[in-house]
Amino acid sequence: MPVQSTEGPRWPAPLAGRLLDGASAEQVADTVAAIWLEIDQALHPIIGRRGVAALYNRSLKLTAAAYPWLMEGHQHLLATVDVTALRAALARQAGARAAAGGGALFHTFRDLLASLVGASLTHQLLGSVWAHPAGAWPAQDISR
Repeated sequence: MPVQSTEGPRWPAPLAGRLLDGASAEQVADTVAAIWLEIDQALHPIIGRRGVAALYNRSLKLTAAAYPWLMEGHQHLLATVDVTALRAALARQAGARAAAGGGALFHTFRDLLASLVGASLTHQLLGSVWAHPAGAWPAQDISR
């Protein structure tokens, strides 16, 4: 059964439709990392790699208030989005906890971007990444 969004149809949870309930921490970490790379690809032509990284770093710091383990491995602020440390931090958690932390980080990023450029433009910029139609992602191999 897919992870469901708790938000309205305009802003579905970024992990909805990409992960099954009970996904392992490794699956969550891989999916979150892939989405961050998509976000970087969608936004860097508009605000630059440093702009995306600055929003990512700020979002990470804000989200770490509720999920302090997200900061593990992030000793320095980087000028690019490097999801290696984030992926490792997520993989060390239980699957549901990793999904909650990763989802919270996406929502903090979205809210921060919306506070800067407005909700409508944020929706246009992130819409292609955020809302993939059901069935658009291949089924996960959970036989491991």
